[in-house]
Amino acid sequence: MWDGLRTILISSAGAYAIAKFLRGSPYMGWVGFVFLMGHLSINQIARMRAPDPHAVDITGAQMVLVMKLSSFCWNVADGAIPEADLSDSQRDRRLTELPGLLDFLGYVFFFPSLFAGPAFDFAEYRRWLDLSMFDVPATVDPAKKPPTRRKRKIPRSGTPAMKKLAVGLLWIFIYVQLSAHFYPEVLTEPTYKQHGFLQRVLTLHMVPLTARTKYYGVWTLTEGACILAGLGYNGVDPSTGQVSWDRLVNIHPLNLELAQNTRAYLENWNVNTNRWLRNCVYLRVTPKGKKPGFRASMATFTTSAIWHGFYPGYYMSFILASLVQTVAKNFRRYFRPFFLHPRTQAPLPAKPYYDAFSWLVTQFTFSFATVPFLVLSLHGSLAAWANLYFYAVIGTLASLVFFASPAKPALKRKLEERAAEEGERGEGLHKSRSVESLNGTEPVYGMPGDAERDWDEAVGEIRAGVKARKGGFGKGKGVKGMKG
Repeated sequence: MWDGLRTILISSAGAYAIAKFLRGSPYMGWVGFVFLMGHLSINQIARMRAPDPHAVDITGAQMVLVMKLSSFCWNVADGAIPEADLSDSQRDRRLTELPGLLDFLGYVFFFPSLFAGPAFDFAEYRRWLDLSMFDVPATVDPAKKPPTRRKRKIPRSGTPAMKKLAVGLLWIFIYVQLSAHFYPEVLTEPTYKQHGFLQRVLTLHMVPLTARTKYYGVWTLTEGACILAGLGYNGVDPSTGQVSWDRLVNIHPLNLELAQNTRAYLENWNVNTNRWLRNCVYLRVTPKGKKPGFRASMATFTTSAIWHGFYPGYYMSFILASLVQTVAKNFRRYFRPFFLHPRTQAPLPAKPYYDAFSWLVTQFTFSFATVPFLVLSLHGSLAAWANLYFYAVIGTLASLVFFASPAKPALKRKLEERAAEEGERGEGLHKSRSVESLNGTEPVYGMPGDAERDWDEAVGEIRAGVKARKGGFGKGKGVKGMKG
């Protein structure tokens, strides 16, 4: 524990010093980001070299701290930039003055979220600290203002916090019951191969599900602790007076377990990490006035992978999941419309069967893809996949080949013909709101939002670079010849 405290203090002192002495430098945010990721990487490597199940591993708390402190560095850097040059989110969280050391350490060691998160920005912590977070807008009827205890400004949060406590303990209880039967090592035990294929697949699905229940429990408990402290407060509905306590929600278990597509699956897992990757990496590497592209997606993917650690299993999961998301996007784009009315987008009678099949494929494909995330080692991960005949790898690669074949243009033509029959020929392929929302290009949890677009952009950049070099070489050669 003392070594862990030392680790947290090193990261915190380094980030504060960078923010203090490099403030005003255009590179301050990146210097802080690289320092924090570098320090985390050192400890991740140490964790790999000296695994000890009886020791306290500080890297989990340090991963949360990296999110908080890198955001802090960017918030300080934004404080030196004119507001007109910032986005709404950046303006809301910018720090025009460096906070005092005591407030900063209170932010770092905020106990309800110290070990497992959730992460939040210093601006939110400061509004909680000075109680400005709980100012009720004038539009709210005084009779509908949330009740407080005595003269406190923080609304009563005991009931929602206790509900989170109960739900969190229930998830922990489920984990304790299931973990005795469904643990990562079971996938490589000799007895596992003696079962039939379907039973092996069901066991495979239960292993990641069991692991998720642990995170459901821990993150729900920490969210409840933040609600009890008041930091989970997220405003009040002016019409009903209902208080919202979802500021620091980090997980949506039901939405994830019922997800019918990869984006919904990833968006409901570790929500705060998704937000951090977007605000501190994806949007930061994009030059002002330009849209994020291949470089932003690749930077986000790399950051997410390194942030988790260096076990081979992490990278196996990330790479396969990225390919799965590309395939899933194509299936949703070119097959789902056949189950919707081409003009009204109303579900056709066969739509429930499509939904059930999509859920089944999404859940069991991601169960396969996340196994290396739990097994960690290369040999163990390959062995677990081999016991299942690499079904998700083969299916994903076959789908990639399918959509690279003439089948994709044929499907597109068929959809256009259906639209034309309904009088939509001039408007092109109509998409429902749900499809549009799921066809975003932003990465989710580091996975490329549109890998095909990113690949095409990367190839275009390479071709443009080669063409420019050839042009420059030819021009130089001509000049040299003239001088001769």
